[in-house]
Amino acid sequence: MSTLYLPAWSIGPDCYQEVYDIVRTYGKKVAVIGGHTAMSKSLPKLKAALQGTDLELSEPIWFGGEASYENAAMLEALPEVKNADMVFAIGGGRAMDTAKCAAGHLDKPLFAFPTLGSNCASCTTLCVMYYPDGAMKDLYYPKRCAIHTFMDSEIIANSPAEYLWAGIGDSLAKEFESEFAARNDLADFKIQHAPLMGTAIARCCTPAFLNYGVKAMEQIRNHEDGYELQQVVLGIVITAGMVSNLTVETHNNDYFYNDSIAHGFYYGCTVCPGAHKHLHGEVVSLGILVLLTLDKQFAQRDKMFPFYKALGLPMTMDDIELPLSDLPTLVDKSATMSNWNYVPTPITKEQFTQAILDTDAAAKAWLAANK
Repeated sequence: MSTLYLPAWSIGPDCYQEVYDIVRTYGKKVAVIGGHTAMSKSLPKLKAALQGTDLELSEPIWFGGEASYENAAMLEALPEVKNADMVFAIGGGRAMDTAKCAAGHLDKPLFAFPTLGSNCASCTTLCVMYYPDGAMKDLYYPKRCAIHTFMDSEIIANSPAEYLWAGIGDSLAKEFESEFAARNDLADFKIQHAPLMGTAIARCCTPAFLNYGVKAMEQIRNHEDGYELQQVVLGIVITAGMVSNLTVETHNNDYFYNDSIAHGFYYGCTVCPGAHKHLHGEVVSLGILVLLTLDKQFAQRDKMFPFYKALGLPMTMDDIELPLSDLPTLVDKSATMSNWNYVPTPITKEQFTQAILDTDAAAKAWLAANK
């Protein structure tokens, strides 16, 4: 038997008006977990929308600052979480994953309220977990994704623009990584129904970002809740999240096509002091170029350069403060991660190192020719 949960969602400046009708059958007591800033932005609108209902919201509970098992355990021990009928997770990816992990351990239904358009954590059936020092640890798989994801586009339009920017960089990886990881099974048609759908949906990510990305960034910088911004948010949160849920088998580990070397590059950067300071999606976007170089997709890589330049996404090692001396550390960390093996053919540390160097050289040459 196999069971698959897919996300449901609402988007718009008034989407919190839908909350009560959607959550009321799950109980009355709600544990509200998230980041300090996120909850300060979201809770006034949420409480106004729920005024007069019988839902009982806890006082705001800070998630702890890092998506770690230690913070999840801290949340699980709180009476207001243990005794809740459901969890409302509010904020960005790390707050979301911590709340999802705690809710998963306690077997409580979770509803997601992302306040940033930066990642798909609010609708995925996986949590990226870190050590307390911020280095990547592993993935945790709750039983199911959020029951429903509520994207208040007005709140997102007034969030820091750099998070949407990084979200584009992160989600842009979906098409390239899922195809790369699933290539052999797709070619032999030895692929199950769900990941077959997932790899097809992944191809919907790229055109949305290429066509709407520049305008969406203009809108969020002007705090404008525009059509293009909403389309990009849907691409980051829902389309990319749908791909994750369809391309990962979380119970028997039958398949994993959700990511590959672009995220492997990011995980390697989590132990490099300079690169570690940069946003997840920012670093992943450079990892996409590394993947395309490694795969000898030079034409596709070079076709991405104008979009990267227009959005200001990183194209060189200097852009993420990655010195040559950190490459051995980066590659050693990357090679310990499971996605090192999500490739059509095995790669070596030397090949990965060379792909990083060749990407840097190609980008610098293109930038010099396109000043």
